[in-house]
Amino acid sequence: MLVVGTLTSLVSSIFGSLAPYHLLFYSTLLGTELFQTFVNTKVCFIALPRSAFTTLQKRIFPIYFWTQTTLLVLSAITVPPYGVSSLIRHKGDWIPYAVATGTALLNLGVYGPRTQRAMVDCVHQETRDKLREQGTRVSNEPSPDMKRLRKVFSRTHAMSIHLNLVSIGAMVFYGWRLASKLTVDAE
Repeated sequence: MLVVGTLTSLVSSIFGSLAPYHLLFYSTLLGTELFQTFVNTKVCFIALPRSAFTTLQKRIFPIYFWTQTTLLVLSAITVPPYGVSSLIRHKGDWIPYAVATGTALLNLGVYGPRTQRAMVDCVHQETRDKLREQGTRVSNEPSPDMKRLRKVFSRTHAMSIHLNLVSIGAMVFYGWRLASKLTVDAE
């Protein structure tokens, strides 16, 4: 806690008010979450062949989860006026950050890698199944191994999606609280 307080004091003394930085990091975080979740993934799923979509997703999601986590930290240490200590003072502010950080870390360290591994395993199993079926009548029924891998993928992917949505919800809640604190002078 002392290190965070010292870092916040240093940032505050170098850059002045933390408010512009906080708004920049927070809005970038929320915008990134919303764009990646509701626009980019949907468009790529529709526009790309499955193999290209899989290749793109296995490359983009680790970067997304790192970016999400980094922006959460940067946003938290720039909460005005005193950084993390200001965040901790109000339960309604630190709880959404704790929830969003926990879900982002779970996606970064656990469910993102598991989902990626399961997705790649499904692609490899599909190749093995096609090789096994060459020269024989092709069955529409997936192999038992493919059924198992799809189930693993579905579970980990669903968990990753839900964790991401919880993170977005927490940040929208925080943004609502933040916006309610703003005052605008109309001239």
